[in-house]
Amino acid sequence: MTDEITKQSQQKPPMLPKRESFTSTQIDLFQNLLCNNKSERESLSNVFDLWDSIPRYVVSRQQQDKWRKTGNFPLLHEVGFHYRGRELTATIQPAIIKDKDGTILSYFPSANEELIEDVLRKIAAEQNNGYYDQNKHRCGVVFTLYMVRKELEKRGHGRTYKEINLSIDIMARSVIVTNTSDGEEGEFTSNSLYLNNLFRVSKTKLTDDPDAKWFADFHPFASRALDELTYRQFNYARLMSHKNQLTRWLNKVLSLKYINASFINAFEIRFSTIKRDSKLLDGYALLRLAVAAVDTAFLELQSCQPRLLGNVPEKKVIRGTRGKILDVIYVLHPSQEFIAEVKAASKRKSIITEQVNVPKKQSKNTENKLKS
Repeated sequence: MTDEITKQSQQKPPMLPKRESFTSTQIDLFQNLLCNNKSERESLSNVFDLWDSIPRYVVSRQQQDKWRKTGNFPLLHEVGFHYRGRELTATIQPAIIKDKDGTILSYFPSANEELIEDVLRKIAAEQNNGYYDQNKHRCGVVFTLYMVRKELEKRGHGRTYKEINLSIDIMARSVIVTNTSDGEEGEFTSNSLYLNNLFRVSKTKLTDDPDAKWFADFHPFASRALDELTYRQFNYARLMSHKNQLTRWLNKVLSLKYINASFINAFEIRFSTIKRDSKLLDGYALLRLAVAAVDTAFLELQSCQPRLLGNVPEKKVIRGTRGKILDVIYVLHPSQEFIAEVKAASKRKSIITEQVNVPKKQSKNTENKLKS
């Protein structure tokens, strides 16, 4: 495959990754997951700290259909959220796509696209599929539509080639701009497509060869995560088993933040925090219904296999006058399985941090340590 890339890169050098990008230290570390066997490896992937903290897939297809029917489809969608104590804003510009019948429609990235991105990231974690170019600050994935479709089917989220194509188009044409609320420039500011430098085969060749390779760069925040090692190993199979988008959001949050999980260390999170940072509860007219949705998501985390939570969370309801609910504090206790996963993720992070500055000829030691 690398010879094929080298040949094609002579035709389109600005777009296609270089051969050495598939064997860089950063991508090697990203792909070396801490596991004991092939089965465990298939269940693992990586979660990105900053990028996965941005509520970027929050406009449902149902809401978008309502906007189209009323003729009020917005040109931009702005969401505010908090990240490690900073107030940030994400402004999303929808993709404009022309259908086969000539109809031009706008699409905001939704839960469908989120699933596709998680699958592409999983594919990138496999050898020869992911690449990282430190000089150009880009990382990405080589894939086929067949690979994406099979992975979605395996995880219970079957999609047609047409649906996968549409989702990829949406991510390759949607722009997301992030800023600090105070307007200061810095590490939290970015203006980019969800997927950059998408290279695809022609329509004719796609029909003849569904296994033809596609290339796409991930968002620059993903590249930064590989460069700064701000990603963590987590249970991707569990994530993909969830049917509820809010459950998947909570799964990623806990994988990133609950890094001291143990039977003696509980994790507290407020309903108001979940509502503010997930942006998945704004459509509920009644607060009690939104709280019920959070309860359902936590119940899924407690009942899925393997479990993330050891039991149903404790709830501390904060009430105001006349018993009105002001907020809810959830006290979470991890399952034994999740504790083991967190320990493995922390061990792996420690190993790759040690290895990041090791000369390339010694990098094979990383894989040996991760398998020990």
